[in-house]
Amino acid sequence: MRKLTLVFMAAGLSLLGGCDIDTVAAEKPTAAQRGADLIAEVGCGSCHTIPGIQGANGLVGPPLDQMARRIYIAGKLRNSPDNMVRWILNPQKVSPGNAMPDMGLTESQAEDITAYLATLE
Repeated sequence: MRKLTLVFMAAGLSLLGGCDIDTVAAEKPTAAQRGADLIAEVGCGSCHTIPGIQGANGLVGPPLDQMARRIYIAGKLRNSPDNMVRWILNPQKVSPGNAMPDMGLTESQAEDITAYLATLE
């Protein structure tokens, strides 16, 4: 039995030898990458034109190009990561009656979307 255990351990170690820790770390998506994926998944591009998002050419909301350089969000909030998350999570609370719907996102998802929007300079 002990010999069999050693064989399995040796086989496992030989498999691990092929793993590249840097490659595994590089494959983990960044917050901005997750945000871009979420933007595409939830359909933000049906209302906004968003650089880097395929098919994001909507004309309902403002274009989101150069979002990182803008002073205000929705003409009311200073453009900061905390305020962007606040806006994404509950736009009707920030500006009642505006066209932006509540997308039902989690705070973590809103943070990832904010990270992507922060790359749009």
